[in-house]
Amino acid sequence: MEYRTLGRSGCAVSSLCLGTMTFGAESDEEVSHAQLDRFAEAGGTLVDTADVYSAGESERIIGRWFASRSADVTEPIVLATKGRFPMAGDPNGAGLSARHLTRALDASLTRLGLDTIDLYQAHSWDPVTPLEESLRTLDSFVRQGKIRYYGFSNFTGWQLTKAVHLARELGLAAPVTLQPQYSLLVREIEWEIVPAARDAGLGLLPWSPLGGGWLSGKYRRDQRPSGATRLGEDPGRGMEAWERRGTDRNWAIIDAVQSVAEARGVSMAEVALAWVTDRPGVTSTILGARTVEQLETNLRAAELHLEAAEIAALDEASDLHAPDYPYGPLGLDQRNRVL
Repeated sequence: MEYRTLGRSGCAVSSLCLGTMTFGAESDEEVSHAQLDRFAEAGGTLVDTADVYSAGESERIIGRWFASRSADVTEPIVLATKGRFPMAGDPNGAGLSARHLTRALDASLTRLGLDTIDLYQAHSWDPVTPLEESLRTLDSFVRQGKIRYYGFSNFTGWQLTKAVHLARELGLAAPVTLQPQYSLLVREIEWEIVPAARDAGLGLLPWSPLGGGWLSGKYRRDQRPSGATRLGEDPGRGMEAWERRGTDRNWAIIDAVQSVAEARGVSMAEVALAWVTDRPGVTSTILGARTVEQLETNLRAAELHLEAAEIAALDEASDLHAPDYPYGPLGLDQRNRVL
């Protein structure tokens, strides 16, 4: 396992992160604890959850794991959670207001059975709450010792840049991370979000690096998914939906991943994870697994680094072919300067 810092902070974390959205839903407590044990044994240190995962049950499962394991197992763990989305039905039950964030954080600490969370993340932008209110609230959490660092998730480039500079202007604690969706299937963040995060010194924590399982090779072009897979159980599932994601471009990417995997003698998941983990600005790639066996396969990506020719083949297959302006070749040329 390799280790990298959370952005410009001094906190080091493993280059692979254990995501826990499956805990309490697709993975029961026994399997969830087994995943945490295996992840820690493999040298993994960053664990990511959120208050809305399984309506708080993911945090409770993690809390019971912390309480039942010895300090030498739990002490290396850097724990991250998030708040923003509804945990109640009232008008103040969501968002990044001081009221909601304070209650959300206190509830997360209670479910986790901890006094401090290492990384607290605003789960998404709030167009209603003034940004200054949200940043002052997050800064106050740091000053109170309730959290050690904070970051954002699902922010666009301009939102991220505005938050970074406003925090600086107000003399508040600075964010250290951004958690975006990022994979060979979803590269649009490279246009604005990745440059904004790197400019601000924020480390990226990519979620869904396997494209909801598409890049693991479990689906076939001519065979509608069925059985005990996410799309087999729900073909219309969110951004991963069969009709939405099954494009010619995505099948070409899957073919390219398969070619690299077969030539290397590794799994497709390892190739897709290795590609994301070594992208510029990435601190730690979030793994999501239903079973310990799936996690075991994904963990092998920690030791895999692709060759330049392999990366080039994957980049070419997944190229977004942006229009000339502002992200295509002509737009890039306008912003270029050669000395």
